[in-house]
Amino acid sequence: MKYYKFMTDESRGAYSGFDFSEYLPKGDHPGAWLPEVEGKLVQCKNGYHACGAEHLVEWINAQLYEVEYRDQPDSYGDKVNGRQLRFVRKVETWNDRSARLFAVWCAREALSLIDETDPRCLTACDVAERYANGDATEEELAAARAAARAAARDAAWDAAWDAARAAARDAQSEYLYAVISK
Repeated sequence: MKYYKFMTDESRGAYSGFDFSEYLPKGDHPGAWLPEVEGKLVQCKNGYHACGAEHLVEWINAQLYEVEYRDQPDSYGDKVNGRQLRFVRKVETWNDRSARLFAVWCAREALSLIDETDPRCLTACDVAERYANGDATEEELAAARAAARAAARDAAWDAAWDAARAAARDAQSEYLYAVISK
């Protein structure tokens, strides 16, 4: 089975903060084995964590590496944990562009679930996709982001007013029922 590990731009574990720089692959050669973990393996506390391809979306970060364990790791649902790990290769297809395009895809999927999508959100997706492909400027991206945030604020405001009106109607109905029930 193949395992993968995401890490930050600085080659650090996103949760541990551990600097993996000296253990990364050099050219076509795997990196050095990390020191063997002593003691009991404890999920999220002791051991080297990674995941299978089916759980990559749960751990997204800046860099992605294929890793291998010296021995079979313990499995914990969305991740595995083992005593000794090494980085086999960097997944070069996971980069800033692919991460941005994935985010746009996710946003479009979420927007497809909304009956009346604000056009500012759709425009933001289009601009973000163009930016990822090198066809939009940072200024265009910033303007689209600001417009999408304004759309989200407007939607939240509308939802709050709708909830307040519904609560007021419910309270009025309860009061009127109490009055006529006497």
